[in-house]
Amino acid sequence: MKVGEEWLSGRLELWGLCLPLGCRAGSRRPLTMPHQGRLLFRMAPLCMLLSMLMVSCFNFCLCHKNSEFALTNPEKREKSSTKETERKETVAEEELEPEILEVFHPTHEWQALHPGQAVAAGSHVRLNLQTGAREVKLQDEDKFQTNLKGLKKGKRLNINTNTYTSQDLKNALAKFKEGAEMENSKEDQERQAKVKRLFRPIEELKKDFEELNVVIETDMQIMVRLINKFNSSSSSLEEKIAALFDLEYYVHQMDNAQDLLSFGGLQVVINGLNSTEPLVKEYAAFVLGAAFSSNPKVQVEAIEGGALQKLLVILATEQPLSTKKKALFALCSLLRHFPYAQQQFLKLGGLQVLRSLVQEKGMEVLAVRVVTLLYDLVTEKMFAEEDAELMRDMSPEKLQQYRQVRLLPSLQEQGWCEITAHLLALPEHDAREKVLQTLGALLATCRDHFHQDTQLHRTLGTLQAEYQALAALELQEGEDEGYFWELLDSINSLLTELR
Repeated sequence: MKVGEEWLSGRLELWGLCLPLGCRAGSRRPLTMPHQGRLLFRMAPLCMLLSMLMVSCFNFCLCHKNSEFALTNPEKREKSSTKETERKETVAEEELEPEILEVFHPTHEWQALHPGQAVAAGSHVRLNLQTGAREVKLQDEDKFQTNLKGLKKGKRLNINTNTYTSQDLKNALAKFKEGAEMENSKEDQERQAKVKRLFRPIEELKKDFEELNVVIETDMQIMVRLINKFNSSSSSLEEKIAALFDLEYYVHQMDNAQDLLSFGGLQVVINGLNSTEPLVKEYAAFVLGAAFSSNPKVQVEAIEGGALQKLLVILATEQPLSTKKKALFALCSLLRHFPYAQQQFLKLGGLQVLRSLVQEKGMEVLAVRVVTLLYDLVTEKMFAEEDAELMRDMSPEKLQQYRQVRLLPSLQEQGWCEITAHLLALPEHDAREKVLQTLGALLATCRDHFHQDTQLHRTLGTLQAEYQALAALELQEGEDEGYFWELLDSINSLLTELR
């Protein structure tokens, strides 16, 4: 140990250095050290030996570490990582090549497509941006398009097999790119034969249409034929009735009704009202009522052709009930929305004819229709005058015609206030409703007569009690403001006006 101290001191002196405890600064001569200082001085070589050993161990560890933790060039490390990834992908592809792929059979609804699944040609594939998954479905009209392509290009890849290998898909793709055409298979030929059996050639269809056009008649031609059959003296009564019955169907249309008068058919039917056969009168009036309805041009021609006089004669004379029903129907169609015809009706004594008809025994059904006609004529005239004052869109000539119709004074003079009040005793609810409406329309004209008619007051009181009970039953059944409640309201309003 002494030799070591001397060697170390000599080395330090050569370096021109002094240990903190062994020499004095600037002196090359050793100093006398205490005991503790000597002890530390003797341990210094041991500490240095241990330090050198630790450094050697650290260098050994660095040299033998894993390459991924070694301090290497980043570019070289990236290149090696890329090569490693490519090597793994190549191995994966080589492993996937012989694998059997599962074929996914799509439907007409979107379905998720899993990795490794193959889809049939012509399928519709999309990427769902919300879920990130691929979805597949059949194209619209996929069956028709597949059949059409099969007919044009020949046999396609059989998509009915359960699985395909990657090589099968590659071969099919190569054939698709090359556009190779193959001969039609037996299945395609059978399909073509089936289509030919189901559908006829267009040439045959054209021939059939040409043959049909020969026998097709226009409405005008049919009406001419029916009028000729009706007007022929050789036609039997049944044939004439059948012709009129068929003609009524066509004249419901406004254009057909105007065509009827254009070739003189309307006047032929009007003349049929003079027939001695009640059935001919009945069906002729039936045709005229359908032709007059909301058709001003035909209404004017009918007035000039004497239809109004002939209808009033049928209603005024003894005729079967069915004949009078049809005649009243034609009269109503002729008078509505035609003020000139209403004037002529009053001049020809039409109110007297209707009054006799209502008072005739067994004509209660016609009485309700007559009351409804009078209500329609009164309200039509009132609304026409009000609309002309408010909107001023009615022609002055038509407004003047309405003002010349003295309907309400004529009704009062002819005794219709009393006749209408007595009709309130009819048992049918529908008939009572029509009579109550007419009484309300005539109230301004017939107020004095209604005040003095004690029978009317008794009838209204009886009906009020009856409909109060019926309205209460409706209310119990959960019907608010039902049919009977409306009738009761009309009765209450009329009684209030008459107090």
